[in-house]
Amino acid sequence: MKFVLEVTVDEDAPASERAAELGRILRYWGGSLHHYPLEPGDGSAVYDSGYQEVGAWRVTAS
Repeated sequence: MKFVLEVTVDEDAPASERAAELGRILRYWGGSLHHYPLEPGDGSAVYDSGYQEVGAWRVTAS
């Protein structure tokens, strides 16, 4: 299986803010991981701390 995570970060924000936001996204996503069987076809939108959709993750066969 292949796990794909795609997130768009604010290019205009300072690097430290982009890193902090990405860290929050990854912690939130990691904490929710147990809700999914992680089989091909699974996936979900990814949201930032402002609850704006900024990407998605998905599981594929390869």
